[in-house]
This record gives sequence, structure tokens and C-alpha cells, in this order.
Amino acid sequence: MRVLIAGANGKIGQHLVRQMAGSQHSARAMVRNPEQAKTMEELGAAETVVADLEQDCSHALKDCDAVVFTAGSGPHTGPDKTIDVDQNGAIRLIDAAEAAGVKRFLMVSSMRADAPGKAPEKLHHYLRAKQKADEHLRASSLDFTLVRPGPLTNDPGTGRVELRPRLDRTGSIPREDVAAVLLATLDADNTVHQTFDLLSGDDGIAESLVSL
Repeated sequence: MRVLIAGANGKIGQHLVRQMAGSQHSARAMVRNPEQAKTMEELGAAETVVADLEQDCSHALKDCDAVVFTAGSGPHTGPDKTIDVDQNGAIRLIDAAEAAGVKRFLMVSSMRADAPGKAPEKLHHYLRAKQKADEHLRASSLDFTLVRPGPLTNDPGTGRVELRPRLDRTGSIPREDVAAVLLATLDADNTVHQTFDLLSGDDGIAESLVSL
């Protein structure tokens, strides 16, 4: 599949571009700054497209088979930027994918996105934005999967995870492992129309996805 990676220059996105270069899929890295194209090429992206989630980015979807949305303003930005990117940017790309006939859409969301009020107050605006984007994706006609990792780290990936429709425990997960789960999810037909939480654990990624 030709896969558009939105947020390719982010930390998860860069891991995904690199991992996808060694797979049967090809990455179209979506970046806001043309100067980032060289980094994408070095990571192994098949191609790079310049597009801004805060504007019309439908051109980025041309001839793509799938989208992985890894973009985000981060939980420490102000509410306005979070709404612009994590909520409205995601919704804009979902609608563009529907219009372009791109069926497969993977969304990096967040644990607790279905219950923002139960999270620490400083995360409320971030999780509310994620919740609205997730709801829009569920209501679309796309073959979606919502991947909801817990707190992210920059530790090296281990390839060992725990993923379930809901995880009632605390923990964290390396961004490198999140990228590996996203790549494996593209080929896991049983994950279509599924939502799952994701943390580091004891199981391999492939076996964890099969058990959903």
C-alpha cells in the first residue's frame, strides 16, 4: 500500500517512516516545511509531500491507499493550537480521505480520550480534541482503527506490548513500539473498526493484534 503519514516529522512519524522502508508498504511523508524533505528521504520515505493540516491538504492523498495520522500539537500546547491540529486537522484529513476514496485510516489517539474529564485537568483540552476527532472518524465510512497509546517515551522499542479494547492500568510505551504497532495494524484486517489501548507489556505485537 502507498501510505500517507500525516505528522511524518514527529517522533512517532519518523520511526514509522523508517520502519515502513523495510516493509511491503511505501511511505508518503507529509510535512509542513519543505526543508524536512531531506530528513524524510534519509529515513527511507518513498516520497514527500508538503501539506498543512490547518489548510486544505487533499492533494497529499492522491493515489494513496491508506492514511496514518500521527500528527499532534502535543498535550502541553494551548487549547487553540490543539483544536487546530488534533481536532480540526484530523477531521479535515478524515473528510479529505473519504472524498478521495482512500478507505483505510489509522488514527493515533490517546488513552482516556473517551473520558477526558477523568484525566488530570491539564490534559482536558487535549483529550477533548482527541475525543471529537475519534468520534468523527467512527462516524465516517472509512475502514478505521483507533490506536490509543498511554504516556509516550523515547526509550528504544522492545517489541513487547499489551493492547486491549480497554486497559485499566497505568504504564507507558516507547514511541518506536507505537510505530511498529501502526505498521503491523495496516495488515491486520481484524483491526478494522476497532479501538484499542496500548502500553508496553509482555506479548509480541503480531500475536497481540490477532487476539483482539
